[in-house]
Amino acid sequence: MSFQLDLIKDKIEFFEAPSIKELEKKITEQITHNQAILLTVHSVSHQMHVTEEGNRFYSAVVHFKAQT
Repeated sequence: MSFQLDLIKDKIEFFEAPSIKELEKKITEQITHNQAILLTVHSVSHQMHVTEEGNRFYSAVVHFKAQT
């Protein structure tokens, strides 16, 4: 029986939250987790949407890459 480990080189994660503070908290927490597997933030894209009721909704896409 052979056992092989493959390194993760790229990882894209999606986040959403009702407030910008909560979104930032979720992203920061995941950055810490991904640093443990040697991934760093390569890019971040974010958006805000306002519903018909006037509520704001925040989302973000974070691209993590392996440290070189």
